[in-house]
Amino acid sequence: MTQRDRFERHLKRRPHPHRPFYARPAMSRRAFLGLAGTGVTASFLIPPVGAGQVVPWAQVETKNTARQVIFILLAGAISQVDTFDFKLVEGVTPREFEPVRVGDVVWPAGLMPKLGERLNRMAILRSMRAWALQHSGMQTWVQIGRNPSAALGEIAPNIGSIVAAEKEPERQPGQVFPGFLALNAQNAVGPGYLSSQYAPFRIEPAAGGLSYASHPLADGPSRFDFRYRLLGELDGALRVNSPLGRPAEEFEAYYETSRKLMYNPAVEQAFSYSAEESARYGNSAFGNACVVAFKVLRANQGTRYIQIVFEGWDHHQDIYNPNLAGRLPRMAKALDDALSALLDDLVAAGLFEETLLVMTGEFGRTVGPLSPQAGRDHFLQHFVVFAGGGVKGGKILGATDPTGSITVEPGWSRDRDARIEDVEATIYSALGINWTNVRYDDPFGRGFEYVPRSKDDIYGPIHELWA
Repeated sequence: MTQRDRFERHLKRRPHPHRPFYARPAMSRRAFLGLAGTGVTASFLIPPVGAGQVVPWAQVETKNTARQVIFILLAGAISQVDTFDFKLVEGVTPREFEPVRVGDVVWPAGLMPKLGERLNRMAILRSMRAWALQHSGMQTWVQIGRNPSAALGEIAPNIGSIVAAEKEPERQPGQVFPGFLALNAQNAVGPGYLSSQYAPFRIEPAAGGLSYASHPLADGPSRFDFRYRLLGELDGALRVNSPLGRPAEEFEAYYETSRKLMYNPAVEQAFSYSAEESARYGNSAFGNACVVAFKVLRANQGTRYIQIVFEGWDHHQDIYNPNLAGRLPRMAKALDDALSALLDDLVAAGLFEETLLVMTGEFGRTVGPLSPQAGRDHFLQHFVVFAGGGVKGGKILGATDPTGSITVEPGWSRDRDARIEDVEATIYSALGINWTNVRYDDPFGRGFEYVPRSKDDIYGPIHELWA
């Protein structure tokens, strides 16, 4: 049986329900008792697994070429046929996009000229397919790598939280930054059922850095130390080996992590930026997030996963209007300026080969002629950009038909459309993490798979990126 046959058989046996975001898993009493009985029976067929253990379904060979990840979510869903799977539509595509051929790629040089000059550093997967067309649900799906309406969807951690947990044992003395940083991502999915230690550290970048990490008073550090000691004397006994349980103990870990960021020169240097740095990255919120991402990784203070959200791509109307700040021409310029500068700085600092950059939207946009509102609506076909982390640049994986509506050549070994679960497995493999791992510390006691259905080998990494 081929990989595609196995995948299609899996979908028939276990279809992915696309329920509304407000729906919650439910079952009848009969179904519950039947499931419970099955679980009791099956428990005698597998060896016992200790609580908290991480056990792989299979011994796999990971790429292990990346040390850290920058994950960029183009929230709202960028138009793939105007950008990374460009399709010229006569009488529709603006002449200002100036499509040119760069090797085997037709590229909108007038829209994103700088990235066009750096295609040799990027690999573009064009055979990507979303599961659904609802923004909040799919943005969550992209971050947790599974259906948010599934049984473990509500407690599933962000991929970044899994990475932070896996890489925490590698933290060196003196590395004090959070393992997972989220920039311009106040709605980023959190750690799920994992400890808050692995939650995203959410900030909106500012030129002055973390304003709450210091105080302008000359005796600020001594005042802070005195008050922190006083706090420990007052309620420290309730937070260390706490009789109140895990939530109180997590407060202690939170306080200690925060304390290490206070009055720390490394924090000030990494989280602030100059007017010149901001200008080189395009003077935009996204550009400033990319500046901070680069400086945080350069600081080498323990951050292993950075999520950046660049929102506003939901162009249902006037998509090509160059006079509106929130439309494709201006937003593409911000993307072009910032991402090209980030790639350049990673290369110059020697961080490019150890940093996997992944960029995608939650889905794509309609192809061909524009809608009556001069926009593009939601569409399942889209793309993923990979760069660094040992990925071979200048590659195009997969191909779509002349309109960009369907995949005609998957471009990878499983011979089907790629899904976000495959991208998730790719991230884990790049970091040397076994994507078939199962954590036996979830509150339901059923085992949390890093990538869903790993036992059945339904999803897997796109290793052709390294070929």
